[in-house]
Amino acid sequence: MVKLTMIARVTDGLPLAEGLDDGRDVKEIEMYKQQVKALFKNLTTRQNEPSRMSIETGPYVFHYIIEGRVCYLTMCDRTYPKKLAFQYLEDLKNEFERVNGVQIETAARPYAFIKFDTFIQKTKKLYQDTRTQRNIAKLNDELYEVHQVMTRNVQEVLGVGEKLDQVSEMSSRLTSESRIYADKARDLNRQALIRKWAPVAIVLGVVFLLFWVKTKIW
Repeated sequence: MVKLTMIARVTDGLPLAEGLDDGRDVKEIEMYKQQVKALFKNLTTRQNEPSRMSIETGPYVFHYIIEGRVCYLTMCDRTYPKKLAFQYLEDLKNEFERVNGVQIETAARPYAFIKFDTFIQKTKKLYQDTRTQRNIAKLNDELYEVHQVMTRNVQEVLGVGEKLDQVSEMSSRLTSESRIYADKARDLNRQALIRKWAPVAIVLGVVFLLFWVKTKIW
């Protein structure tokens, strides 16, 4: 069965729409949503990802398609036919492009097309039961094949992104530490100058004070 559906812009990972009633029967649904957001983030930094992929995660599989700089993703049970999952995504893609196509690039806030949930829920119901005449016909459609779609593990996919994030984080940390060391070096130089010239300043101050007192007395 289809458990989760999310749509995001690939260029910046901005979530555009989501199935609002999705995942109610899924334990740790928030963890899977975080994985999806991490996948979207990965897609923004990697240019050569396949336009169609299946990614195994626990007892489920993420299936996604990328078209027109938009990623359409669904999470299904492992037993759910891959062919139906991708045809479900194709239906979403066609309608989303038809209704929102000209606004996708200019969307500035998350879930700008949240009303698309109505179509998501309606379409999801059509694909839930794999035994209906309609879905059996789709499974037997030889013109639509998914054998070529790559299947990978979620740790493998996210691991690459995590390594890139670690490099970026390390670079930021080194930059921050170098600034701290530079500030400390300036402080030490300032303190050295004070220690060097403070006695001279004190002596000059005392001489000036004595001279001033002497002139007042006389």
